[in-house]
This record gives sequence, C-alpha cells and structure tokens, in this order.
Amino acid sequence: MIFEAARAKLNLALHVTGRREDGYHLLDSLVAFADIGDRVALMPGPLSLKIDGPFADDLSAGNNLCLDAARLAGGAAQITLTKILPVASGIGGGSADAAAVLRGLARMGHPMPADPWRLGADVPACIASVPARMAGIGEKVTPLPALPPVPLVLVNPGFPVATPQVFSALTCRENSPLPPIPAFADRAALIGWLRGTRNDLETPARTIAPVIGTVLRTLDATGAAFTRMSGSGATCFGLFDSVARARASVETLKQHGWWAVVSELAPRPAPG
Repeated sequence: MIFEAARAKLNLALHVTGRREDGYHLLDSLVAFADIGDRVALMPGPLSLKIDGPFADDLSAGNNLCLDAARLAGGAAQITLTKILPVASGIGGGSADAAAVLRGLARMGHPMPADPWRLGADVPACIASVPARMAGIGEKVTPLPALPPVPLVLVNPGFPVATPQVFSALTCRENSPLPPIPAFADRAALIGWLRGTRNDLETPARTIAPVIGTVLRTLDATGAAFTRMSGSGATCFGLFDSVARARASVETLKQHGWWAVVSELAPRPAPG
C-alpha cells in the first residue's frame, strides 16, 4: 500500500489578472501549504474509491477528483481517501487529493500526465506541495525558496462556497499581478510583503457568504498578525507570532461552532 499526504493549499495572495477567450481566468498567486491535510492510500487493483474521515459524508465516491485523476493518468488502483479538510472550502482539498493520487500512481509506475491542470487550476501546484508562484490558469508553477516557519490558524465557518459562483460575482478581472517575490528572511518580512497584495476573490466571496467577514474580524480580534481568505473561500487563515496565541485563537473560534485548527506553513514537500 502506498500513502500520500494531501496538504491544505493556501493562496497567501491571489491576484486575478485577466480572462481568456475560453473563459478560464488568469491568476497570479503565492501558494503555500499547511502542515495538515487529507490522506490518500493506494493499492493495486481495479479502480475504486472509498472515503472515510470527518468530512466523508460531504463527498460522493462515484464522482470525485481522485477517480478523475486516476483516469487522466491511465492508472488503476483501489483508493482510500481520508477526508480531514472541509469540502468546497478554498484550501485545495479536492485538488490536493487528486495530486496525491497522481503522485501515488507515479510511484506505482504510471507516468505523470502532461496536463494535470485539466483537473483544476490548483492541481499542478499541489503535485509538488512546496511554496510556489502559480500563474496562467494554474499550469505555470515556479517553485520558491522555503518560507519562514509561521504558526497558522485555519478556520472555516461551515458554509461551502462554489468557485464558479465566486468568479461569476467578480466585477473586475483585469488586475495588477503580484509584486516581485523576494526570499523572506523571517515572519515579519513575509507579512510585510503580504500587506501589499490581495485576494481578488475575497470581495465577491463575501457577497455570497457574509460570514467570511465575521470570521476575518474574529481572527483579527484573537491576535492574528495577518488574516486573509484563501482561494475562493470560505476558509480563512491567520498568521500568528506564537503557537500559544494560535492555540488560544482556535479555542475562541470553536466557540462559534466553526472548524478551526492550528498548523504551520510547511516548508517541506509532502511526505508519502
């Protein structure tokens, strides 16, 4: 049996810079990965998918990106997905799961497909699961130096947000790209750079799910040094100056009935 980690993907910054004639949006994003995520196990055998874990009931085993990934790679395996991350939450859960299947199948001898972005814009970045600049429609992934270790809180209010709906609500699609991305010496340098960036999907997502604004304000009130929504929402993240403050924040956030966890920015590739 082969095991692969499917780490949560964070868009620390996400600029929408245009739209192609075929409808795909052009993105420019600083992508990082949290030290938490789903788990994928693969065994040789006919293609099948079993789902367990805290959020298993929110997914269908018959229509899932894990199966799409296996078909794209031309591989067959018995796949078990342990779903730990909320569904439709803006932290690349489905994309990370698909990427984990592709990595696992590659370890079983199936070639990595040349066009993994067809599974979703985040899949190419999730295959490597290292800090990267993601551009184009997701197919242009430039690995970056490791980010400084930063205590991190992820919080989701339990309100699924459909990515196509958020893009449909976007009023401006021609925005400036990211500024140059330096090598960050420490947490303060990373946060200082992030303050000059945006998530262009946050405003339309908040019109669909106003609770996102409440989540961000609550994160701020618990002492986060920096807060932002990830991807198309509704998961938000807070960067903290200590693990103790991050843990205290989670206790407060859970009092609202929200899913909240302490993690950190993961500088290493996802282990098997």
